[in-house]
Amino acid sequence: MSNEKLADLLGLTDWREAMLSVPREAFVPPIALACPEDGSPYPIDRQARPDEWKDAVYSDTAIITQRADGHGDPVDDSTGLATSSLSAPGVAFGFLSLLSPINHGDRVLDIGTGTGYTSAVLAARVGEENVTTVEVDPDVSAQAVVNLTAAGYAPHVVVGDGAAGCPDRAPFTHVHATCGVAEIPYAWVEQTRQGGVIAAPWQPGRGDGFKVRLTRSGGAAFGRFHGRCSYMMLRGDRAEARWKAHHTEQADVTTTTTDPRAIDHAGDGLILLATALAPGVGAFRSVGQDGSFSLLMYEVGHPEGSWAACDYEPSDGSCEVTQYGPRRLWEEYATAYARWVELGRPGVDRFGLTVAAGGQTLWLDEPAQTLGPVGQDVTVRGSGGAVRAS
Repeated sequence: MSNEKLADLLGLTDWREAMLSVPREAFVPPIALACPEDGSPYPIDRQARPDEWKDAVYSDTAIITQRADGHGDPVDDSTGLATSSLSAPGVAFGFLSLLSPINHGDRVLDIGTGTGYTSAVLAARVGEENVTTVEVDPDVSAQAVVNLTAAGYAPHVVVGDGAAGCPDRAPFTHVHATCGVAEIPYAWVEQTRQGGVIAAPWQPGRGDGFKVRLTRSGGAAFGRFHGRCSYMMLRGDRAEARWKAHHTEQADVTTTTTDPRAIDHAGDGLILLATALAPGVGAFRSVGQDGSFSLLMYEVGHPEGSWAACDYEPSDGSCEVTQYGPRRLWEEYATAYARWVELGRPGVDRFGLTVAAGGQTLWLDEPAQTLGPVGQDVTVRGSGGAVRAS
């Protein structure tokens, strides 16, 4: 497949010219791991299998280019987690579309240079002198410069912590991140002009998260969510996110009338509300062949911290809760679910995010209606009073 056919496949219009200006093959190493969305990962080798390599390059496929921060083999997943990649074009341009309107002469801060491909596309769109791209890994950054030069682009490349942005080159009209963040850095807001746009993968659970588009207004940035996403985390935001049962002999066992399957099926609106009402709590499902179901909860970044499991048994319809630790994770998550129901089961389209100097705040319907923490009687506070949810 060619670059033009890939653009046709993606249905690109607004970003088509910029995409066709950048040869994607200049940003793919000779040996890497292709990861198609609808298939299993497979190694690609430009010298040994040139046709297969090129087919992977010009398809809607992510390509892993680094593992274990450069200490592993990109092709061998046993050597560490993937730490740098070339995003699938559909994912990359889906994010770039959130920057619109964007025109030649606009100034863009690009967080997470990676291979340099997105920086080149931005350079083709706004002019290379208007793109500042930040990469934390010196080796990745150096290779990106090589790739960019080969493709004919020379944006301003900075080695540093993406969370800090690049104050020396501010202000920017747009901030574009290609790495997940648990919290939108306020430095990005400070370095964005009034009315400017920030587009980033917001992943407070350090796993799957949401695409967010924010607009700078006054001393804060406000915006809404635009679908799910899953990016490698900003290095400073990395944290272990897994369920681990420990101190089981000290765990408490109770029962509940809340079906964990209902919580699992609630969808993204509940996930967002739980982010505010049960901060730092991760959850995932385990399904048995006999119809049994477990909702497993844990503290993100604290593998030896609190944990909980709610187990549904199809034989008698019972739901047993096992919990350990100072935080009662089941109560927190179940309370968030109950409040989500009482609020009318809001979907993602009703939620938004505010990023200010004091931190980030989720809201419902409008920025004045901020979501409060678990344990308060008032879930939603509005400028004209409180909307009670319990």
